[in-house]
This record gives sequence, C-alpha cells and structure tokens, in this order.
Amino acid sequence: MWSRKELKEIAKQRVSENRFKAILAALVFVLLCSGGGVFGSSGGVARGVLNSDSSQKSEIEERYEDEEMKERYDVVIPDGPVFFFVVVCIIAVVVLLIVFLVILPMQILVFHPLEVGVSRFFTKNIKEQAQIKELCFAFDHGYKNCVKTMFFQKLYIFLWTLLLVIPGIIKSYEYQMAPYILGEYPNMERGEVLAFSKKLMYGNKWKAFVLDLSFIGWYILSGLTLGILGIFYLNPYVSQTNAALYQVLKEQHLQKDSDF
Repeated sequence: MWSRKELKEIAKQRVSENRFKAILAALVFVLLCSGGGVFGSSGGVARGVLNSDSSQKSEIEERYEDEEMKERYDVVIPDGPVFFFVVVCIIAVVVLLIVFLVILPMQILVFHPLEVGVSRFFTKNIKEQAQIKELCFAFDHGYKNCVKTMFFQKLYIFLWTLLLVIPGIIKSYEYQMAPYILGEYPNMERGEVLAFSKKLMYGNKWKAFVLDLSFIGWYILSGLTLGILGIFYLNPYVSQTNAALYQVLKEQHLQKDSDF
C-alpha cells in the first residue's frame, strides 16, 4: 500500500535534487499539456462605429427635417443589441475555426506527445537526474502510437464527461497513468495501455483523488502569489508526486504478478 506522505516526501527530495529542470518540465506541462491547454482571449468587446464627417451630418439633417422621415431613417440603422449580437456571432465562428483548424491539431500532434515526454521526465527523475531531452521522447519513439493512444484517452474521458460529470472524473483517474505507461513503453498498443492504466488504478482512484485534494491549500497560495509559487514550487511538486504514484503502483503490480 502507499500513502500520500510517502509520495510527497519522495517528490520533494527528487525535485530538490534536479530543481531547475523539474521547474522547466512542469512549466511545459502546465502551459501546453494540462487539460488540453489554455485558450486566451483579448478580453475586449468588439464594437462597430459608424463615422461620418460634419458636412455629411448637416446634409442628412437638412434632408430629413421632417420628423416622420427621421424615424424612418432611424429604423434603417441597426440598433445596438442587434449589431452586438451579429458581432458576437462572427467572433464565435472565427474562434471555432481557429480551434478546429489550428489549436486542435496542435493539441493532438504536439501537446499530447509532449505530455508523454513530461511524464517520462518525472518518472526517470525518481531514480536519477532526468534530462530535459526526455520531453521530446515521444517524437522519436513510437510517435504515431503515442498520438493515437493519447487522442483516444482524451476522447473517452470527454465522451464520459458528456454523459455526466462524475463518470468523466472517474474515467480521468482510470486512464491517468496512460502517458506514464507510454513514456516507458511507447510502442504498447492503445488497448493495452488503457487496460494497464485501469489495472494500476483499480482500487486506487479514490486515494488518487484525495491525493489531488491535498494540494488545494498550495493552489490557493499559488493564486495569492499570482502563480509564482506554482511555477517555482507547486507545479514540479505535483508532477513529481504523480510520477511517484505511477512508480509505486507499477512496482506493486509487478510484485503481485511475481507472487503467482
């Protein structure tokens, strides 16, 4: 059996011995790989402005001196809410096109293999000082298989989440070890990877969930420091703890097999 205290002690020790590289690897994971990535927006509201010079204004006023004609003229110009709705629809369509044509392919072809590399980095960092080159591991070892397997892992979790949120959370923990498995066995078939992850997490999903909850206080402090604490301490700490969990579960699984 494993305990949260044990995993966290391992993580603290290993991060402290390879701090700079661990910070960099965790930063790559948070910025590019975590939850599918962060989509930013300009934060501004698009507005349309109808401009005309003073001579045009005076000409219009002369032309529509009659009150009824002015009212007809006002009807022709789109009012604020309608114009705003049209602009919002256009922006939404553009954003969706960007997601499907640019960001989604990047997520599948680049960020998912990077997640495998980050997982391998922290797994290797448990027993030795891992090198940053491990982040690119999946691009040189079983790239197509890693892309395919990670795509289906995310897809299954997404589809289960559509049914109900709780089943999606359960599946996310069930398949949590997939990138770590690929980091060690990049050519393992998709079905075998997901099945192995389910075996490792069998009876451990709730404990893994509680392990994640134990970091809530640190996340609050990270928010209070505008993410600085997260970059230099929390992110590598959490990533290394999850890798330690994988290592412990794998060793327990291998021990069970050797007992038979």
